Amino acid sequence: LMSYSDNKIILIDEILTPDSSRFWPLNEYEPGKGQKSFDKQYVRDWLISSGWDKKHPGPNLPAKIIDRTSNTYKEIYTRLTGEDV
Repeated sequence: LMSYSDNKIILIDEILTPDSSRFWPLNEYEPGKGQKSFDKQYVRDWLISSGWDKKHPGPNLPAKIIDRTSNTYKEIYTRLTGEDV
């Protein structure tokens, strides 16, 4: 969502984060095949497989899901910035 203030565009929502965008490594991209993805799909897939009914409260995520998600976000940061987290 964007807003205008004093003739300046102000970004007031996320943009280009693993929560809102899908990142694929170019060197591993193959048309027509599933891609290694740097996003939150891993969490989404786990939630679906857990049988969660999408009602509050959501299930507690296992440590392995949290760790993998954290590592994925750190890796995308490093790939995009060239800096370690």
